[in-house]
Amino acid sequence: MNTIYNELNNVLQEFNRLGIAEQFDFQKLYLYSIITHSTAIEGSTVTEIENTLMFDEGIVPGGHNVTEQMMNLDLKRAYDYVNGLLDKKPSITVDFLKHLSALIMRNTGSSYTTALGSFDSSAGDLRLVNVSAGRGGKSYLSYQKVPQRLEDFCKWLNAERQRPFIDAAAIYALSFEAHYRLVSIHPWVDGNGRTCRLLMNMIQMEKGLLPSILKKENKAKYIEALAMSQDSEDSTVFVEFMMDSMVAFIRKSIEEFKP
Repeated sequence: MNTIYNELNNVLQEFNRLGIAEQFDFQKLYLYSIITHSTAIEGSTVTEIENTLMFDEGIVPGGHNVTEQMMNLDLKRAYDYVNGLLDKKPSITVDFLKHLSALIMRNTGSSYTTALGSFDSSAGDLRLVNVSAGRGGKSYLSYQKVPQRLEDFCKWLNAERQRPFIDAAAIYALSFEAHYRLVSIHPWVDGNGRTCRLLMNMIQMEKGLLPSILKKENKAKYIEALAMSQDSEDSTVFVEFMMDSMVAFIRKSIEEFKP
């Protein structure tokens, strides 16, 4: 792990030295890329160019269903909301996480009726059903345990956010660990991945770091790394995968920027 930590710190220093993030419209277009790839992992086929036109000019892309369009617009609003809170560094609470989920699922969520009552994913309600990971039928945490596990998660994360960090890689490691822990709780019936990636980026951005992007081309490896960590109940494989992905992205950005 120390090797990849050092690699990430080194490429970040070079990235910052070159001033890549200071290019005209870099922050905006990079955010649009993050959103496009995050929704693509969940099945959206809307491209970065189409999202740019939709976000900036209100031009709705043709050839896509309404759900795909709404998925991207809702995630854009959720990122805008988080960006407006970065200076305040709000405490992470269960209600805060539910609000993030509600923003993300606003126009694509559904209401469900079970023997235990009704819940609405578009309102950020926690699931009242058990769910599986879709890989070999492995089940996630029982819905009955979700509320307390979320409380424990928030307490842990808030404490971790307050401690001093020795370098940027340590902050990224925390954000990836938070992603792993929250998605493993799987609090909602839908939208877990997008919510976890948004929270991950929030942790990075509130510390002034470049938010990490998970490319749709790496979806299979992402799911595999997550599955391996969940099966072993050890986040190391997942955190290292996310570190490797970030290093690869920054290196490519540096290569493309240099004359």
